[in-house]
Amino acid sequence: MINVGILGAAGYTGGELIRLLINHPEVNIVFANSESNAGNKVYDVHEGLLGETELEFTSEMPFDKVDVVFFCFGHGKSEAFLKEHAIPANVKIIDMAQDFRIAAPTHDYVYGLPEIHKEQIAGCQHLANPGCFATCIQLGLLPAAKAGLLIHDISVNAITGSTGAGQKPAATTHFSWRSDNFSVYKLFTHQHLHEICQSLNELRPASAPHVVDTLDEGFAAEGITVDFIPYRGDFARGIFCTEVITLDQQVAEGDIVALYKSFYEGAAFTHYSDKALDLKQVVNTNKALVHVEVFGRKIVVTSIIDNLLKGAVGQAVQNMNIMFGIDERAGLNLKASAF
Repeated sequence: MINVGILGAAGYTGGELIRLLINHPEVNIVFANSESNAGNKVYDVHEGLLGETELEFTSEMPFDKVDVVFFCFGHGKSEAFLKEHAIPANVKIIDMAQDFRIAAPTHDYVYGLPEIHKEQIAGCQHLANPGCFATCIQLGLLPAAKAGLLIHDISVNAITGSTGAGQKPAATTHFSWRSDNFSVYKLFTHQHLHEICQSLNELRPASAPHVVDTLDEGFAAEGITVDFIPYRGDFARGIFCTEVITLDQQVAEGDIVALYKSFYEGAAFTHYSDKALDLKQVVNTNKALVHVEVFGRKIVVTSIIDNLLKGAVGQAVQNMNIMFGIDERAGLNLKASAF
């Protein structure tokens, strides 16, 4: 059994992680830490878990009793936590925040996108779980990046559900504001752009044509950049993304479809769809679906995920499975609604 500790267990990601792990055949949850909820039942906060578990929140953090600890903190808190707390070297860390997603000589965290880093994930001790928008956008663009097709800036539009903003109330998360509403935010400046460009430039072949028309916004000093416009949607969970790739010449749609199918052949949760996508196909699952259409020199990619699962804790559990050498799909046999 894999003994697990969870930090920041009272938030949306903490609740989803507990929901997955109490049903995971290879996992024992040793502690679910929440200072403000210590002593309360987990289902007092995550009410959907009533009848599923008697686990209680605790203020304790017995790291010596776990094999892996999940950080379900807000961005910036993981690095601060590690400066104040010692975690044994033998304990693996899976960080859900963005603190260690960008490669740097100051840390050894592996960027946990299994579709491109499975081998590194299997051998790592510390893992930075990708962001939700970043996961959905990258899965739509990675095959084209590897094929050297990203030679102009990429135009991306993506809409996310309200759970993407976290559990803490804010002006744009209240039901009365979000319901029957639609808005844009963080145009061209979303924090996930850094990790997206990191992966795309990592896969881009050295022989690919020089990237032109790039915006000098600091997201990629050289190479591929992304023009990303995020939207807030009137629904709770899921991300629907469209990416437009401009080429120098026309290509056959069949060739692009074959490229995408080949890239994701054998992927545990990412699948190519021959049909246009709708968000309900992935909500409450760890699946990512991708679809492409070609219009002259334009490739239009659509990609969809559940932001809390493949975009967060589902992918984190997938990564844990890989890190411990067990079935990648263990604990993630989740089904989408038929309606």
